[in-house]
Amino acid sequence: MINAVLVFNNSGQPRLTKFYTQLVRFPVHVNDQGSSEQRRLTLVVTQDTSVQQRLISEIFTLVSNRPASACNFLPLPALLAPPSTSTTTTDPAHYSDNPTNITYRHYATLYFILISTSTESPLALLDLIQVFVESLDSLFNNVCELDLIFNFEAMHACLAEIVVGGVVVETRVKEIVKGVRDSDKGSVRGKEQKMGPVGAVGRGMWAGR
Repeated sequence: MINAVLVFNNSGQPRLTKFYTQLVRFPVHVNDQGSSEQRRLTLVVTQDTSVQQRLISEIFTLVSNRPASACNFLPLPALLAPPSTSTTTTDPAHYSDNPTNITYRHYATLYFILISTSTESPLALLDLIQVFVESLDSLFNNVCELDLIFNFEAMHACLAEIVVGGVVVETRVKEIVKGVRDSDKGSVRGKEQKMGPVGAVGRGMWAGR
């Protein structure tokens, strides 16, 4: 399951934040061996906006600091919180629907990030990000960051054609673009309307790959 879709620019400014599940805070309890890879997590569900903002900030910091040679997926960071006083199970299998993984791709000025459960294939998610970007590129004719700023409704509509409730429902670019254009949110503002001729805007998202 996909828990969230995030898009940041290189400065860490969010251009898209879409969460499909409640946020989870993970108080960390280190086991007897003290290995960071073998930590036991206690679940506390929360809808605190500050936790969401902290999670977004931590994810961008992790992703933006990774070298270009690093792989495009990594574990979700644990948000530290006071230990829960209630009785909860620490069996990881009990929380198989909880977000555990980060998958991302970097295109010129934008990071596309997916937060998902361990049941999702990271390679499939990389392909899904590519589908999302190609769909945006078809909608905006060589998409760039300005397109996402001035046409955020069309960007959300594009994502809604691909993912519904955290489940992938469409991966064909032509069908995705057709669905967005057929909807009320399908009309997009051209680059000429926003910033003059296309040449004045600069290169699109695909530049420099």
